[in-house]
Amino acid sequence: MAKSSTIKQLSIAMPEISNLVGRWLRFLTSEKRMSKHTIDAYMRDLRSFLNFLCTHYGENISLNKLENISVSDFRSYLASRRMGGLTSRSMARVLSTLRSFFKYCDRIECIKNLAIQHIKAPKVPRSLPRPLTEISAMDVLDSVKFMGKGDWTDLRDLAVITLLYGCGLRINEALSLNFGNIPRSDTMVIKGKRGKERLVPILPLIHKTIKNYVDACPFPLKEGDPLFMGIRGKRLNPRSIQLTMEKIRGTLGLPDSATPHSLRHSFATHLLSAGGDLRTIQELLGHKNLSTTQHYTDVDSDALMSVYDKAHPRS
Repeated sequence: MAKSSTIKQLSIAMPEISNLVGRWLRFLTSEKRMSKHTIDAYMRDLRSFLNFLCTHYGENISLNKLENISVSDFRSYLASRRMGGLTSRSMARVLSTLRSFFKYCDRIECIKNLAIQHIKAPKVPRSLPRPLTEISAMDVLDSVKFMGKGDWTDLRDLAVITLLYGCGLRINEALSLNFGNIPRSDTMVIKGKRGKERLVPILPLIHKTIKNYVDACPFPLKEGDPLFMGIRGKRLNPRSIQLTMEKIRGTLGLPDSATPHSLRHSFATHLLSAGGDLRTIQELLGHKNLSTTQHYTDVDSDALMSVYDKAHPRS
């Protein structure tokens, strides 16, 4: 029987492995409620791992083989990925994939491999969020309408970008909104990662920018339709907003870190600077762990020290 190099080929030679992977993916989707982006990344990592094992062992992988993968086998695979140029952050994600898969195998499929527990994740340098200054954030909002085509799409982009900065939304959260989600009051329910819902306040300015866009939108919007439409009448692609931000930062001379996601960082940092408490900001951002939100305290401290260094006569 020929050696396989992909999951699809494995399904012919070893249906038990293909079926196991399929059940794991359904578990990630339905039980863990992971995003499609995360699941795609996990699938690529697992495919790479199984392909490596086929070559490493010189034969197809069986359920028995999964239980007997050694510590040195895991390390050999990770070493091969490192030699292929994978960064520490990507290596950590690969290991997270393997741990997730073997944890599922242990708890659900009764396939136990203890070796994976002895593999340590590489140290990943912590990168701090890169927010805009308050003045730059205001400049971005003021510039949106001058960066487009001079039509309804400018009002659309302004509404999206105002939501990102005014509510701290992720870009996918904003673009997944439907027409029926338009806020009728001063709050709105947002569905974030893994379907977790949170309540965010809606400022009058946000109401106004959304209304201006809806009034100008050439497509008749109704319940269930995407709120933000592309020029072909389908849900707006994130790339459109990314391109708008690229034009704005080129015009304003902002760094490459001035992305749609940086507006979310700016929302959190500016709230913290204005006296917001971490727990409230955690809820507004939809962070699962407070430790994620605490990164913004480091950003704020850096800003304070920068001001001190520039202003203090003894600095």
